[in-house]
Amino acid sequence: MRDAGWIRVVAGVLIFALAGLSHAGDADGEGADPKPRDPHAYAEGRDFGPMRPHFADEATYASFWAEQFELQWNDGDRSGVWDVQAWYGYDYDRAVFKSEGAREGSDFREVRSELLWSHALAPFWDMQLGIRHDTGGGPRRSWLAFGVQGLAPYWFEVEATAYAGPGGRHAARLDLSYELLFTQRLILEPQLEMDYYTRSDPLRHVGQGLSEASVGLRLRYEFRREFAPYVGIEHARRFGATADLLRQAGDPVRETAVVAGLRFWF
Repeated sequence: MRDAGWIRVVAGVLIFALAGLSHAGDADGEGADPKPRDPHAYAEGRDFGPMRPHFADEATYASFWAEQFELQWNDGDRSGVWDVQAWYGYDYDRAVFKSEGAREGSDFREVRSELLWSHALAPFWDMQLGIRHDTGGGPRRSWLAFGVQGLAPYWFEVEATAYAGPGGRHAARLDLSYELLFTQRLILEPQLEMDYYTRSDPLRHVGQGLSEASVGLRLRYEFRREFAPYVGIEHARRFGATADLLRQAGDPVRETAVVAGLRFWF
């Protein structure tokens, strides 16, 4: 019975992936093409010659995206928080680097870094496989990572990832966000993040079961699509065994922070 929650989390990851693939196939009101992102599917054997990399989706590109780059204020304490992604590669296959964490003074806490291979499954969905490395806030931990990232029906942005670590440790992470457009430049973005672990890790203040959930609201103004300052609020809560570990250490299990930052990409 202790693994029932873990099974539900894994099932949820698969449901999101299948729902996204179904959405991709119905985007134009028709069934999905067997290879919807194949640049040669409709070429009838023709070639682009020396211009092939650019016209056949075979050129390499790179991008850096800072979804969150902000300061948070909570009961007089201030911390710097980031959530960034960078990738390099082709339309089908890319190397992806993700990093998320916080810094208080000179100390880093809860830093999560991932290096992934990302493969396009459909116009709206990528499969990702690689490694995750945790630092800050205790001993370092490493995991194998497998997940999906994409656009679910009704325009929800989804990152759903399952992790496998040494000693039979497993984890899952779900990140959902949605954009509410007041105007073409003024946008409110609600976001939900959840973490689940199958085994406790007291040295990192992580307990078995649903460990943490956070809900945020950020209002940004896009001077350009690539440059958008924002303000907002975020509430985080720890549950179950994780909350018990934090209480024993004298740390709070609920935190509400005011945030201000910059969202940018290039």
